[in-house]
Amino acid sequence: MELKEKIRIIEGFPKEGISFKDVTTILDDKDAFKYTVDTIAEHLKNKNVDVVVGPEARGFLFGAPIAYALGVGFVPVRKKGKLPCETVSVSYDLEYGTDILEAHKGSIKPGQRVAIVDDLLATGGTIQSVAKLVEALGGEVVAMDFVIELTELHGRDKLEKYDVMSLVEYDI
Repeated sequence: MELKEKIRIIEGFPKEGISFKDVTTILDDKDAFKYTVDTIAEHLKNKNVDVVVGPEARGFLFGAPIAYALGVGFVPVRKKGKLPCETVSVSYDLEYGTDILEAHKGSIKPGQRVAIVDDLLATGGTIQSVAKLVEALGGEVVAMDFVIELTELHGRDKLEKYDVMSLVEYDI
């Protein structure tokens, strides 16, 4: 399947100069959604993954069904204040400030093999923070899988110590 044909491009969203890659058109196309989940699950099947982590919010949309396909657990990583129990957090830099990501304490056990799944790899800052959070909980990141990668932003460069795979690449 040519997955790129299934992704809607919206120019000027959320602001002028941005070319937004909309994955909802994958989600509402049963064949494209199944292909995406199956292809990422295939990439992960021999990595002995114990748990899939998906960052808020679109990482939930792909990470949870991939965890199901692999027969493993799913751990959501959320923005500060969204999880009800005791959390572990990591702070990361944004273009204008910082943000905090959290996961429940104990959601990843020491030594567990973790795959991080998200819709988009851009600059790599957010996903690098997710990896730090997984590692702070004692997990080992064995793979990072993305639906889309924006190659001109060189996010992969920040993640060179990890096994990174993306299904579709755009220059921007």
